[in-house]
Amino acid sequence: MSKEAQMRATINQKLIEMGERERLKELLRAKLIECGWKDQLKAHCKDVIGEKGLEHVTVEDLVAEITPKGRALVPDSVKKELLQRIRAFLAQHATL
Repeated sequence: MSKEAQMRATINQKLIEMGERERLKELLRAKLIECGWKDQLKAHCKDVIGEKGLEHVTVEDLVAEITPKGRALVPDSVKKELLQRIRAFLAQHATL
């Protein structure tokens, strides 16, 4: 495992152990709903299903189709806020 992968694993483990990962997930969920991301993605899913027909779309197909758009629709402000929270957590727990 590379040094970067080890560091990521250590950080992720610390986030999980201290409950911060769940708090970050809840923050992200709330921010995405607040900015309309969830509604936009839901509409995109309906469009994809409408184009291909319900009987011709599997869950895997739908996920593959909407994932790039879903990632692109996340506002920069939400990404920045999440990154700030992670950095603050790391600074506070610098003994990683």
